[in-house]
Amino acid sequence: MVKDVSKHKGAGHRQRLRDKFMNSGLSGFHDYEVIELLLTIATPQKDCKDAAKAALARFETLQGVFEASVIDLCSVKGIGPKNVFGIKLIKSVADRYLEKKVIMKDPLNNSKALFDYLYLSMGSKDRECFKVLFLDAKNRVTTIETLFTGTLTASSVYPREVVRAALDRSAAALIFAHNHPSGDSEPSPADYSITRQLLFACQTVGITVHEHIVIGNHQYFSFADQGHIAQMNREYKKST
Repeated sequence: MVKDVSKHKGAGHRQRLRDKFMNSGLSGFHDYEVIELLLTIATPQKDCKDAAKAALARFETLQGVFEASVIDLCSVKGIGPKNVFGIKLIKSVADRYLEKKVIMKDPLNNSKALFDYLYLSMGSKDRECFKVLFLDAKNRVTTIETLFTGTLTASSVYPREVVRAALDRSAAALIFAHNHPSGDSEPSPADYSITRQLLFACQTVGITVHEHIVIGNHQYFSFADQGHIAQMNREYKKST
């Protein structure tokens, strides 16, 4: 009787990947191996290495794979609807997990958790998104919402709508965040301008602006850390 040794070879490789993960997590994994391991969940027998490498080549980064559309993912040879479901589910679970680490916490004293959440949720978006974190009087995050979505290079942000949203949620303070799809976190002149407009508009109704963070590729720019929020607050006081 002739045995199908190719199937056993594939099974052995798959089991080695799983054992490696169970023993040390994703430490030492290449990005394509992470994708391969994920694809094996919905593909019980077929070798997934080529599909994983093709996905990484197509979308460039692991995060790019997670952010890719359903149609684009399904266009990769070897990736089907069940695989896409698994990818999207894992991404959503990770988003929820990191969001829960921020909700009802003081982000001013937990900046790493805040950046981890913002980077995962916004870092590889191909359009600018503007998020607002609404804080209570104890500086705990109560709600996180994406209020505006724009183009590759800009998003239209309306201070009046931000103030209305803050009042509707009884927020005492706000943190703003938006991404730069280019990967460069350096703020544009328009970013400085809208931050100033937002801070002034919020101050008129007694709402504090703590921060505006620009998310780039594995980097971020903090308006507060660079002293710009404090400077804008001084400018507001002089103007009133």
